[in-house]
Amino acid sequence: MESPPISPAMVSSASAKDVTSEPNGNAKEWHSRRWMWGGPISLHRILCMQGGDDDGSYAKNSDAPASAITLSKPLLLNAIQSMKLFLTSKHDDSLRIADLGCATGYNTLATVNMVVEGLRKRYAEELGFEPEFEAFFSDLPSNDFNYLFRTLSGVVSADCTRERSRHRYFAAGVPGSFYHRLFPRAKLHVAVSLSALHWLSQIPEEVTNKSSPAWNKGRAWIDGAKDAVLEAYARRSEEDLDDFLRCRKEEIAEGGILFVLMGGRPSSQQPRNQLGDPDSRDKHPFTTSMDQAWQDLLDEGLIDEETRDGFNIPAYMRSTEEVERAMAKCGGFEIQRMEYRRIREHSEEKQEECAQDPASYGRSKANLVRATLGPIVEAHLGRPLACELFDRFQRRVAADLGLLTKTCFYGVIVLCAIRK
Repeated sequence: MESPPISPAMVSSASAKDVTSEPNGNAKEWHSRRWMWGGPISLHRILCMQGGDDDGSYAKNSDAPASAITLSKPLLLNAIQSMKLFLTSKHDDSLRIADLGCATGYNTLATVNMVVEGLRKRYAEELGFEPEFEAFFSDLPSNDFNYLFRTLSGVVSADCTRERSRHRYFAAGVPGSFYHRLFPRAKLHVAVSLSALHWLSQIPEEVTNKSSPAWNKGRAWIDGAKDAVLEAYARRSEEDLDDFLRCRKEEIAEGGILFVLMGGRPSSQQPRNQLGDPDSRDKHPFTTSMDQAWQDLLDEGLIDEETRDGFNIPAYMRSTEEVERAMAKCGGFEIQRMEYRRIREHSEEKQEECAQDPASYGRSKANLVRATLGPIVEAHLGRPLACELFDRFQRRVAADLGLLTKTCFYGVIVLCAIRK
């Protein structure tokens, strides 16, 4: 998962210890110095997927991104089959692939393996040799690179066999924001970013400002929010996408591929409708149950209103029209293909299983929330209260039997472009 650089306004002397070791018996003291969007501790430092491999880790809770990747696989393979061949001899330079917002887990390795294998076969069949490959795994410094490197070395299998974990490329980690330059000019041949670009560089300051018309009171996210909130997020999203494309335009060699899969919405839907349909809005982990869990902490006296209203999820689902506009503004790319698709949260069989065991479904949904939001929730609340929030979320989901009859869809935009 990705996010941006640290701005001067977001830097403070707060230590990493301040984020996770708050005094258990003095919540008010902790909240008086807690991290706020744009405040003491930068979003850049703590926005990441939950590391490790326990039940609440991203590695164990990335089925939806995996489904999206599976859906986009034919498009990516088709792009690889049609892209320019850069090398003419095995003695030439290597081919360079970057995974931007790589996170950790099987999805990360599967994507790069797929790109390398597709290119390897093309070179072997068309030119009679196999080139060398360099694979760069890039994400924010807060990403769990240790787990990723252990996976790459075969210490952790990540659902791969040890033989498959002996990768046919030279690998390196590149910590940094994909809203900044990460690589030398015109050195990348394939750049992919899967399930990362809907994460913003920062929360717009006005949405946490009580005196602003864009104050997002009582909500953790923006689906269904008032116009001023949506406009603030849309502006931030536009600036971020412009920065991302401008950097990739510099880094990708002529004839190279940019392949992006991000959370999105069709152009027919306004920004207020981030998720597409009422059932998805009710069941999405960022919306109803999340707001209810925050309200539970408030009602129980564990937090105050300022604490609740100071938290906003830094994500925005762009429309295909917004992406097209950004591509045209940037220039330098030819869109080969762009489309919006919907991904079902669970298969019908899995949904029937969930209906038979609401408690288990509540746990799995809470683990999904921990995997995606755990680090930023802990930074905002401290670890003990973050656990309380996820516990309330789990109870809410397990108790709402009506959710089990609803189907949640995740909207994604798939973009394949060639560097001109």
